[in-house]
Amino acid sequence: MTSKERILAALEGKPADHIPLTTWCFGFPAPKHLQWETNGKPVEYWYTHRLEHLHNLPQPWTLEDEFKRAEAWLSLGIDDALEVSVPWSQTPEVTYKDSVIPVGGAGGDEKYPVMVREYETPAGPLRHAVRRTGDEGPGWPLQPDCVPLIEDYNIPRAVEHAVSSPEDVERVAYLFAPPNHEQKQWFASRMEKMKAFADKKGLFTQAWTAFGMDALVWFAGTQNAIMMSMDAPEAFARLAEIVNDTDYARTELACQNDGVDMVCQRGWYSSTDFWSPSLFDQFVFPQLQRLTKLAHSHGKKFGYVMTTGVEKLGPRLADAGVDLLFFVDPIQDGISVETAKELFDGRMTMVGGTNALSLQSGDPRRIREEVRRAIDVLGPTNRFILHPMDAIFPDTPFEGVETMIEAWKECL
Repeated sequence: MTSKERILAALEGKPADHIPLTTWCFGFPAPKHLQWETNGKPVEYWYTHRLEHLHNLPQPWTLEDEFKRAEAWLSLGIDDALEVSVPWSQTPEVTYKDSVIPVGGAGGDEKYPVMVREYETPAGPLRHAVRRTGDEGPGWPLQPDCVPLIEDYNIPRAVEHAVSSPEDVERVAYLFAPPNHEQKQWFASRMEKMKAFADKKGLFTQAWTAFGMDALVWFAGTQNAIMMSMDAPEAFARLAEIVNDTDYARTELACQNDGVDMVCQRGWYSSTDFWSPSLFDQFVFPQLQRLTKLAHSHGKKFGYVMTTGVEKLGPRLADAGVDLLFFVDPIQDGISVETAKELFDGRMTMVGGTNALSLQSGDPRRIREEVRRAIDVLGPTNRFILHPMDAIFPDTPFEGVETMIEAWKECL
């Protein structure tokens, strides 16, 4: 079977020649024998186009790099998926200016310079300010020299979130809008190249099309978003509507493309760490149903990321029509593979079973035990993909990855 055939079998609960093993790369330090050169420079760290439009990477990650990473994993006998992130637009009426407040300056910070982006929108001004803290080290994303609207690291660095009051909500609609004509053309061109390579190599392709509650946390900050849901529910509902409408348009664009096999939604900030089950049912569940129905009407699968609170909210994902759950995590989330099997057997394909922290530990016995246990328990469901949750990072040693691969092969 090809890698794509194997993953599709897992998505449909059908037997395959063996259980798939996949990884996500988030600055993974590739071993010398698997490295290549792009534009005359060695590609020392591996990424994915899942991160495109979200992070400022320390090296360019080209489409050719995406292809070479997939070929490298295939050469080791494991599976991979090509990934693409669907863009969003900013309406042409919007203008902005950037500035920097020096350390100790008025409205700034006592330790770091503060970067500021001030928008002018048809609905009024918007201000977004973050500390310039510097970079985390080799392989990790670099802090941009400005304040992009969306960037995961904006949250802990924030001095002032883009949405700092209910009055700011309507202005965000001009900054997070459906893909425009040029972006649709870009996506079509990107997918034409990806489909040709995927067809040639037998690879699965997934498009990241929806942010959901992650976007609300990006825009308003964790505490502000939670408080807004209680103190200003109408403004919060309107912010969710803005995000959901753009998410739907991005998902629709991907669903209409023949090269996409599955569309995916981020849900790192949609779990019980942030929202009560009742708020999840009010603001996440209906939109999920809407998106899964859209995906299925085009013959696409739907994947969703939830890394904590899976035992509580995971069944609701299945109820909403989600086909694949990233992740079943025995370490950070503490959900056992036995519990996952009981909750989701036959309802959703489960991805996970081991963790990047285990690979980092340097303990072969720990890695082998997690892999063996996950395969023994979840393998018979035919709806399981082994995957170190949630990615392999700059501090993930290749020795840990090798041990995982060896343990996986021993169980096949």
